Amino acid sequence: RGLVMLCLILGIGVAGYMYIEGWTPFESLYMTVITITTVGFRELREVSEAGRVFTVALIFMGMGVMAYTVGAVAQMMVETQVSSILGRRKLTKELKKIKNHYIVCGYGRIGSIIARELNANQIPVVIIDGDAQLEERMVEIGVPYIIADATNEDILMEAGIERAKGLVTVVHSDADNLFITMTARGLKPDLFILSRTDTEASERKLLRAGANRVVRPYLIGGLRMVHTIIRPAVIDFIDFTMQDKNIELKMEELRVDERSRLNGVSLLDSGIRQEMNVIIVAIRNRKGEMTFNPASDARISAGETLIALGPKLDLKQLEKILSGG
Repeated sequence: RGLVMLCLILGIGVAGYMYIEGWTPFESLYMTVITITTVGFRELREVSEAGRVFTVALIFMGMGVMAYTVGAVAQMMVETQVSSILGRRKLTKELKKIKNHYIVCGYGRIGSIIARELNANQIPVVIIDGDAQLEERMVEIGVPYIIADATNEDILMEAGIERAKGLVTVVHSDADNLFITMTARGLKPDLFILSRTDTEASERKLLRAGANRVVRPYLIGGLRMVHTIIRPAVIDFIDFTMQDKNIELKMEELRVDERSRLNGVSLLDSGIRQEMNVIIVAIRNRKGEMTFNPASDARISAGETLIALGPKLDLKQLEKILSGG
């Protein structure tokens, strides 16, 4: 609005001097500019009495518009600065309170997907990325973030690594992923660390550095494309149960707590299939060994993880039972 008013005053000034004094457009523009800015330069030519009256009126109008425009710009700058300070303080408070969260290092194509999906599943997330140009995208997701280098030990501490449940490092450089993994493992020995890499050699190094899991996106993407050609129905089923948010059928992993009434009970006697219409696809024991399509006499034990397939509501009911609720 201030710019529009300023342009309007310039137009009035140019038209006025051209009409009253008969000056050229450039002379009229020059006279208008030095008048409304009150710089005090001398007049180009002798001004008539009517021109002086017009100049006085132009000074009052111009000063008002200039004051309004400068004030609006100053207000915008101050509000932006204050908003930035308040926003930073809010983020700092959130970072101090957050716990049992996942730290996502790198907000590129993979990192942004991970952060959004964790947030969509109501899992606390903190994002770390050194690119300030990505800040607007981080604000959109609505989770705490830090614009800094994730390889810095102090930044990981600021992100609450001592209270974190896990860390995901997906920065572009394998060397940085390796360094972040080593630093995080040193800061919290029992932290779950998931890292990405593009090469098999780096995968071995990351595992030796302390990563619990290492993912090679290009390998997974290639295998996925091959399986889509060879086993399209299987891939469709996996997508159906894992990615489609609008369906009732889901596949989940459910951990067995010692307080659960199903602890020590066989699958046949648990009533999971009969009462909740849930299929136990596999059981993973405490050592990480997986038993697929377990027999009906297989017993459910505390510390194991059940891979279950069924309707969402039934899975929630089973999760409550297995957690001892």
